[in-house]
Amino acid sequence: MKVLVVGGGGREHAVIKKLKENPEITEIFALPGNGGIARDATCVPIGAKDIASIVSFAEDNAIDYAVVTPDDPLVLGCVDALEKIGVPCFGPRANAAIIEGSKVFAKELMKKYGIPTASYESFDRLDAALTYLESAPLPTVIKADGLALGKGVIIARTREEARDAVVEMMQNHKFGKSGEQVVIEEFLEGPEVSVLAFTDGKSIVPMVSSMDHKRAGDGDTGLNTGGMGTVAPNPYYTEAVAQRCMEEIFLPTIHAMNAEGRPFKGCLYFGLMVTKDGPKVIEYNCRFGDPETQVVLPLLESDLFTVMRAVTEERLSEVEVRFSGSSACCVILASKGYPEHYEKGYPLSVPEAIADRVYVAGAALKNGELFTNGGRVVGCTAVADTLPEAIDAAYDLASQVHFENSYCRRDIGQRALRAVSED
Repeated sequence: MKVLVVGGGGREHAVIKKLKENPEITEIFALPGNGGIARDATCVPIGAKDIASIVSFAEDNAIDYAVVTPDDPLVLGCVDALEKIGVPCFGPRANAAIIEGSKVFAKELMKKYGIPTASYESFDRLDAALTYLESAPLPTVIKADGLALGKGVIIARTREEARDAVVEMMQNHKFGKSGEQVVIEEFLEGPEVSVLAFTDGKSIVPMVSSMDHKRAGDGDTGLNTGGMGTVAPNPYYTEAVAQRCMEEIFLPTIHAMNAEGRPFKGCLYFGLMVTKDGPKVIEYNCRFGDPETQVVLPLLESDLFTVMRAVTEERLSEVEVRFSGSSACCVILASKGYPEHYEKGYPLSVPEAIADRVYVAGAALKNGELFTNGGRVVGCTAVADTLPEAIDAAYDLASQVHFENSYCRRDIGQRALRAVSED
């Protein structure tokens, strides 16, 4: 079978490596892919948002199955367009991908169906938002309504910070059209948990929980990024929390989307906060998280392609989705200056002996050599029996990857270790 994967980051590299385990797959195309992904798939220079060209490629190359992973093409209707020409897909249609595409939609859905989340107000006028902020409790959370590469969320601890964030989004268009509407919501406290889940719109199967590290600097300091590292499983996601999430959040979300005429099929990401009042939804994503995927999929013992097809064909309940009881850690090596200005074009060295455990996010291939081509460059993932062993092994892998101007957080997994020691 010929499989097409839309996207070109570390998440897509992890998905492709896992798909390669299925012997039925004869060829994998990555659109656009990247220099590192080129080791594992045929990369085609078609952008993930170029829906018309993706569809033409699928037709011309007799693609049997497509996996659409990034948020932009999902929200733009890539799955709808591919299905129209008869290509079965893993990923939600546009009318379901709105659960990530619009924060306002997601908040209103949760409010309507009683799914626990932070209290909020939404605004499409700057003056109204600024008036509300004059008396809003602090700290407060400001979110751009649309997609913003994971960076459209500001936690404002002062009124000045809150006003600046709203002006930047609504008046200065920092995130383009994504900031034309904003959500201003209650600041929740507690440990964060990421849970990815397979769902065919009828059944839902949560994957191993994980813990992301969003801030650029050690100790959760600095700017928000797309993610500087992850560990799995997340020690705060206990059996009791998992049961509440299934009953109060996961199943109600699937039922709510069905009731709205927007059945969700694919990977639904739940960003959760475990508060003193129980788990609450911080955000939904309509796809695999990045870099959560890089620790979750290495723990998947079932065949990913088999599970994906079961999702597409609405028979998820018929297949076994089994995960290892091991732990995993992913350490991201980024370009200094990320998530703001950074240099690229430096030679990137990944030893052959560890290439199977390194997911390339931002690299270009020139004359057979890799060069940095992004903010987040690689993710180094290790799996071990225990979390401390996985963390140590991930940092050992990271020490073997080299490029000029690299940096990483040195505390990935430390919060999870403290939680384990407190038990």
